[in-house]
Formats: sequence, structure tokens, C-alpha cells
Amino acid sequence: MARETGSEALARLAGERVDHRFKGLPPDAAGLTVGELAAERRNLFTGGFATPVLALSAERLEHNLALMEAYAARHGLAFAPHGKTSMAPRLFARQIEHGAWGITVAAPHQVWVAREFGVQRIFLANELVDAAALGRIAAELAADPDFRLVTYVDSVRGVELMDAALTGTARPVDVVVELAAGEGARTGARTEAECAAVAAAVAATDTLRLVGVAGYEGEVPKADAERVAAYLRRLTALAAALDAEGRFGKADEIIVSAGGSAWFDTVAEVFAEVPELSRPVLKLLRSGAYVSHDDGHYRRITPFNRVPEEGALEPAFRLWAQVVSRPEPGQAFVNAGKRDAAYDLDRPEAQVIRRDGVERPATGVEVTALSDQHMWLATTPEVDVMVGDWIGFGLSHPCTTFDKWQLIPVAEADGTVVEYIRTFF
Repeated sequence: MARETGSEALARLAGERVDHRFKGLPPDAAGLTVGELAAERRNLFTGGFATPVLALSAERLEHNLALMEAYAARHGLAFAPHGKTSMAPRLFARQIEHGAWGITVAAPHQVWVAREFGVQRIFLANELVDAAALGRIAAELAADPDFRLVTYVDSVRGVELMDAALTGTARPVDVVVELAAGEGARTGARTEAECAAVAAAVAATDTLRLVGVAGYEGEVPKADAERVAAYLRRLTALAAALDAEGRFGKADEIIVSAGGSAWFDTVAEVFAEVPELSRPVLKLLRSGAYVSHDDGHYRRITPFNRVPEEGALEPAFRLWAQVVSRPEPGQAFVNAGKRDAAYDLDRPEAQVIRRDGVERPATGVEVTALSDQHMWLATTPEVDVMVGDWIGFGLSHPCTTFDKWQLIPVAEADGTVVEYIRTFF
């Protein structure tokens, strides 16, 4: 039987039934398919949605997708946004529609999700030495000549384990040598000499093909623009050195990849300096948090703060919760907590209060703590907050927001819900 296409798999998501798995959806929608519920175009505020409910802004989501598409094109970068941020196949598809080369992932499970929904180019930004996972990847490569996967290596031992697991496979697995961002950083070979040894080990196998170099500048110790640029220049120099040694002899192109969500302006600047090599160079950016952006950490660190002439990302998430208790004049509690809102980088930010269809700024309302299912709010004396009010919160850190919600409504500015985003964590 022919394998289901990506578009067919995405269409199948609309056939899922609304049930107990999905938080915040209208109780009277139980039994409808997701597609049927979307077709009703219910309003987030008047259509029976239950709090807490997380929503994405339709307009801001589209703005962010278009902005990064234009940014990558303007700077001559290929773009493989990090899929671990959302683990949402509908968003993967929209990112690819907006010019992405492919999707980056961080773990084998994420590869399987991307493949299930038709992603043909996957960049696995992690070392992979698990024999079972490598066997499945080899089978995927053998079954689909158009599928491409690239993964990291950073040690001779890792190369040996991969080679043993892949012996007898039909197609070699493409690998890039990861150069660490410095002593004490995360993964990656610490020195250029170690990278050269890893490249030599790859060359001695028939199961692996060296196609480039990669790294993550977000791990640079005491990162600033100068230190990040210095690391990235080490990375591009490593590509040139390995090319001069003939290490990319089996490759069609040479990949040079970096780019989180904090320093992609510096990545663009340094990658523009890459010299001509023996093969075309694919300058691959991997930023992922841009798709929803946020109201905390990434709002502060986004490179667009340094280059405002290039545009600005817009926070697309808002968590709506309801005031359920007002036990003291200076205190209130809403019915959302750690199970609903990211809290690993910053606490949620109270932005608007909604009562009887009217919104006003949540001035004087501050989130002071989170319990599992409650948010603690401190209020100044003049704040008019009542039990039953809805409060809209901005959130920090998309990666730990998406993973708390399996089905997320996408709402237009007037509250009309136009689609639902399914996540797979």
C-alpha cells in the first residue's frame, strides 16, 4: 500500500474527534471533528470556549512566518526552522510554504513526526548513536530516494557506533561535524583537531557521508556579538579547512549551519563572509522560536532589537484564564498554572482584563507565583478585578508553551477561530 502523503496526513488531522484530550475547547463540541469545529468559526470569547485556553493570533503568526522568510532570502540563507519549538505539523507545512529548506529537529521521535507529515528534508541537530533509531532512519532513506536527513557527529566513538548500526544499509547517512561553542558548552568537538579526526573517521566508512559543519552559537560562554562572531568564524574556517583536505569529496554541497533565536543577525553577517569552496555552500539557519515569538525572553533578546530596520517579530500567544478567587483586596487567583503556562524563563505577564465583551489594560496586575492549576496575582488597590473576569496573559518561552497544549485555536483579531494547531510532543 502506498504511503500516505504529507498533505493527506495533514488533512487527516481534521478528522480527529474533539474529546477529553484537548483543553479549553467548547464542552458542547465533544464528538465533532476538528474540521467540523473549525468550520463553525466560533468566537473565542462567545463561542463556549472554557478557561484556561491558549490561543494563537492568526495575523501575528502569518506576520512572523513572512518576516523570517524575507529575512533569510535577503541574507542569502537557507532556513530550516527548529521544529522542537512547536512540534506542530501544520506549522511545519506553513514554514515550508514560506520558503523553508526543511525542518530542524532534536530527537528521533521528532524525526518520526516530521516524516509522518511529509517533511522531506530534516536536519537533526543532535548526535545520534542509538542503533534502533539509526536502523529506522536507514529504512526511511532506502524507501524514499527524495528523503534527506542530516545529523551531527562530534566524536570518533560516535562515528564507530553509527557505522556499526548502519552496516549494510542502502544509502549513507549525511553527517556534519559539530564544533562546540567553547569549553564547558554543550555538545560538539572542542577543538579543530578533534573535528579533523572525526572527519577522517567518517571518511573511513561507507555508511556515512560528510557534508558540512554545524554548531550552536547560543552556547558561547559570556556571549556577546564579538564572542559569537569569533566562534562563527571558527566554524566557517573549519569548513574551509576540511574542504581543503578533500573531506567533502562525496558531497554535492557543503552545509554550514548555525542559528538559534538570539544571534541570527551575527550568523547572517559571518556567513556572508564564507569564501568560495569546492562545492556550493548551503548556509543553513535554524532559528525556531520566531514562529510564535513571545512576551518575555525572546522579546528581550531578539536580534530585531539590534536591527529594527529589518522588521520586528510579534508575540502570537495569549493565554486566557478566569479569575476564580479574590480573597483579599491585593490578591486574586486565576484558573491557570504550571500545567498551562510556561514558567521556566519568566512568569506570565498580565496584559488585558476582559469583562462583558470589553477589554482594558491589566495595569496594576502582576503574576507573583504559579501553582499547578492556579496563578497568584498581586493587584494594586485601584485595580478593578472581579471573580469571573477573563485575563489575557503574555507568555515567555515558546518551547515550553506549545508542549502543554495538544490542540491550540488560532484566532483572528475579533476572536473568530479559523483553525486549530495539533502538537505532538
